[in-house]
Amino acid sequence: MTDTMNSLKAAKGLLRKEIKQRVAGLTESEKQRQSKIVTDKLLSLEKFQASKKVSVYLHMSDEIQTVAILQHLLKNKECYIPQYIGPKMKMVKLKSWQDYTELPETKWKIKQPADPDVRPDALDTGGLDLIIMPGLGFSIDCDRLGRGKGYYDTYLQKCEDMGCKPYTVALAFNEQICDSIPTDSHDKKLDIVLFPDG
Repeated sequence: MTDTMNSLKAAKGLLRKEIKQRVAGLTESEKQRQSKIVTDKLLSLEKFQASKKVSVYLHMSDEIQTVAILQHLLKNKECYIPQYIGPKMKMVKLKSWQDYTELPETKWKIKQPADPDVRPDALDTGGLDLIIMPGLGFSIDCDRLGRGKGYYDTYLQKCEDMGCKPYTVALAFNEQICDSIPTDSHDKKLDIVLFPDG
């Protein structure tokens, strides 16, 4: 069992490295171009349009940019963002654009409510309709390679345990799409992966 776990871990590590290199080769303008295409695909997705409570990640430099999505959500839906505290992640409500601009930045250079800023988790108020998922790599078959901390897989398991499984949408650069992703029983499949060429 341990050998299998170790080889899976090694395979994930290698793939993370490879994808990071591919994405690092993208210019800022190419990232913006692909982000715009993927954002348009998301906004026209029926499941997204029908959802009322949506969570979105606040992007890092190697992820599809989500500011335009955030602005859309704040105007049209209930908007939630991740708050990481130690090994746990909550999805907390963002009230307005001003609320967003006033958030402090983490060491990863992304904004999030500070630890003492206690906001209820979406799970305390009935759960989410849809989660926009970050990740390092994705397959056409809707497998996802995260950054190895398990935040989203753990959160999705919690949603399932409470009987309120949200629809999951991943946003990706073409360079993040892989033929296959090594996975284990903890890795949650996505409902859909949106990328420019797919």
